[in-house]
Amino acid sequence: MIKAEIKDAELIEHLNGLHKDEMSIFVMADGLFRGAFFHGSRFVNQMRANHNLGILETMVLGQAYLCGALMIPTMKGRDRLTFRYDTCGPAAGFVVNADSTGTVNGCLLQDPIPVYKPLESWDLAPFFGDGTITVTRFLEGNTEPVSGVVEILHRNIAQDLAYYYLQSEQIHTAFNTSIQFDKSGRVIGAGGMFIQAMPGADDELIERVEHAFKAAPSYGQWFSEKGDMDDVIYGLFREFEPSVALQRDIRFDCHCNEEIFRNHLLNLDKKEITEICTEKPEEPVEVICHNCGSVYHFDKAALLAQIKG
Repeated sequence: MIKAEIKDAELIEHLNGLHKDEMSIFVMADGLFRGAFFHGSRFVNQMRANHNLGILETMVLGQAYLCGALMIPTMKGRDRLTFRYDTCGPAAGFVVNADSTGTVNGCLLQDPIPVYKPLESWDLAPFFGDGTITVTRFLEGNTEPVSGVVEILHRNIAQDLAYYYLQSEQIHTAFNTSIQFDKSGRVIGAGGMFIQAMPGADDELIERVEHAFKAAPSYGQWFSEKGDMDDVIYGLFREFEPSVALQRDIRFDCHCNEEIFRNHLLNLDKKEITEICTEKPEEPVEVICHNCGSVYHFDKAALLAQIKG
């Protein structure tokens, strides 16, 4: 992957003053709940830079990326998954990929998102319509992927993903994500939390944990003001005696590289690639990875030489 440079000096200075991006994985209530809390301010900014996104597009794909990251603790071994949101609304949806190594990438299905009147709030529901959520898991050792599909209910990414877990996997789960912008439209804070009930948790305990979960501050604002992760975990869930079991890095990354895309070009029909390379031969062939926005350029004369060779 080619990382786009973030050129805003004021934003860089702000990000450098924050706690580092990190995910804390925790357990509580004698192991009857597990959760993850992710600080992703730099993570979302790099995603935005690579995909060259506007404010609305950053809000949609950023929340999707944060949810994808929060699903990583549910994986084992070398598992990976794809989280897809298909809607008939103006935003159309997105595809997000995540794997157990801690990488997340993906793209919007509509960029830019059409806006027909000034935004009145950050409620994304008007940009989503009826549709489906699909989570496809590629489990290590399995030859076939496992997919689950549910209808969009809330037109809210985090709430719809929680609904997916309840309907498709029969697991009580909650997600909450937040992205904070400043007056200039910069992302100055981003983060999210996930909690999940384990077998043995009764309805009364689930209700109490959900009540505590809903009392959380805005994570984007919290991190933008240099808030600490432990203060939220141990403060929000203090009655359930939480314990952070693991801290890990989560990153926006992609497995694409120049060689992969060169091979894709060379595997095209010989007539097709020849026509591409002979039209405006002085200009390179430009290929953009839809998962990460990386831009690769290939010299047409060199490609033709490889074809003939």
